[in-house]
Amino acid sequence: MRFDSDNGASDGRGRLRLLDADPDLGARLDPERRAEATRRLVVPALGARAGTLSDSALRIAGADGLGLLILDGVIARELLLSNNVSAELVGAGDLLQDCRADEPSRLLRSRVRWTVVEPARVAVLGSRFAADLRDYPEITSVLMARMVERTHRVGVTHAIAQLNGVDRRALAMFWHLAERWGHVSSAGVEVPLRMPHRILAQIIGARRPTVSSALTQLTERGEIARREDGGWTLLGQPIGSPTDEISRVIPLRRRRFTRGAVELSGGDAQAGRAATAGTTKA
Repeated sequence: MRFDSDNGASDGRGRLRLLDADPDLGARLDPERRAEATRRLVVPALGARAGTLSDSALRIAGADGLGLLILDGVIARELLLSNNVSAELVGAGDLLQDCRADEPSRLLRSRVRWTVVEPARVAVLGSRFAADLRDYPEITSVLMARMVERTHRVGVTHAIAQLNGVDRRALAMFWHLAERWGHVSSAGVEVPLRMPHRILAQIIGARRPTVSSALTQLTERGEIARREDGGWTLLGQPIGSPTDEISRVIPLRRRRFTRGAVELSGGDAQAGRAATAGTTKA
């Protein structure tokens, strides 16, 4: 994968008004400030049609820049660790930076690569944008809220990867993806992502052949159906609500935590008892 100039950018030179391309960024600005920010915040735009890119390619925004903001499309962030690869899907509104995973100071070495799942466009938020953004803290707060939401999505993905049964993991992941990329039709919930089985396997912590078998099982059970464009239709009801089993598991974990607590003295002991009491009542 390589980045190309975005021929669809608003000024014909690969640059665009960021708030025109991503209107939600200015949702917390009053009309006057929004108009001003729209005029000022003009950034380069690039396209990525297919392929894979190294993590270091994201440094195009510069050391003082914020990174690359996805405007549309879907990209898989693949993390290579030992003989295993895990993945996270990112899309419109997500802010990307290189993580320098292979720095010598890290004790656990890994590598990151970026693979296009659906053709994408990104805005380059460089040092000039970072300087101008100081005048618009409302936009910064939107970016922060998006980062928090992305953290939650990663947490949900980790939980899905711990479910028993690859078929359950795959189905739960489809519903998770539907929250962001799906839409309702007369047939069910459409998820128009043409995602390779390899990527899905990396997301849910399984092997590609096992995922292919699980998708066949789900199709035969009438829970999903393949679309003509390579996406999927979800035919059943959303899943994922905690079961009755969780009410038994959580108290067990609390008791283990309490028994394994470290003895404290003085003011630390009082704080520790208060924290333990709060945990028990939660």
